[in-house]
Amino acid sequence: MRNLAIDMGNSRVKAGLFDNSRLQSVLYDPEPETLPELVAAQAVDQVIVCSVVSNLQDFEKETGLSDVYKLTADLELPISNLYQTPRTLGMDRLAAAAGAHFLYPEENCLVIDAGTTITYDLITNEGAYLGGGISPGLGLRFQSLNQHTRQLPHLRSTNQEVSLIGNSTESSIKSGVVNGTVVEIEGMIRSYDEKFSTLKVIMCGGDATFFESRIKAPIFVNPHLVLIGLNSILMYHARNK
Repeated sequence: MRNLAIDMGNSRVKAGLFDNSRLQSVLYDPEPETLPELVAAQAVDQVIVCSVVSNLQDFEKETGLSDVYKLTADLELPISNLYQTPRTLGMDRLAAAAGAHFLYPEENCLVIDAGTTITYDLITNEGAYLGGGISPGLGLRFQSLNQHTRQLPHLRSTNQEVSLIGNSTESSIKSGVVNGTVVEIEGMIRSYDEKFSTLKVIMCGGDATFFESRIKAPIFVNPHLVLIGLNSILMYHARNK
């Protein structure tokens, strides 16, 4: 079974081609009009889209497939969604949780998606998605300091080492934002770890590799966790046709 999973996030689009559960390739920022051609060229059997896509019916018509799924609060899932307001839940959060449970089905999993925002999502070893937390990502924190103060410059994250004690305005901002975010993430991991035994922490998102060497707690970085979760949903529907 050849599957195509499409993740339309806040910052970029990713399309993952799967042979059953094996991720074969990832296409970054494809033009929407090229996706039907990709489906035909790769002999894709099923497609799932994670996004607010208004023209999904047109996409289905253009691909000629009958199995084009859109991840919504109404789509049946291989996990239980216990979020109290499922229609306000970002579907990428749900897909990442499904991906974590697919990879580690017997463990409680904390998914940390570090991108435009930093989201924390807990899925139990029984496959119950409980919810989590949302906070600003690095870019938003730097942007906020510039926009809501009179004199602070708009900085961006850096791969260079950030000192604890800043000795200039620029280094002080970097210390506060970067080190403060690291402390936040490590503190959240400790809090979840105290509540849930055998906790597996998986990080994804555009800033995951940035934090990988800075977080002292054991974490597993998987940049394609959302795509893996989307594909696990496709395989679930294929098994239950």
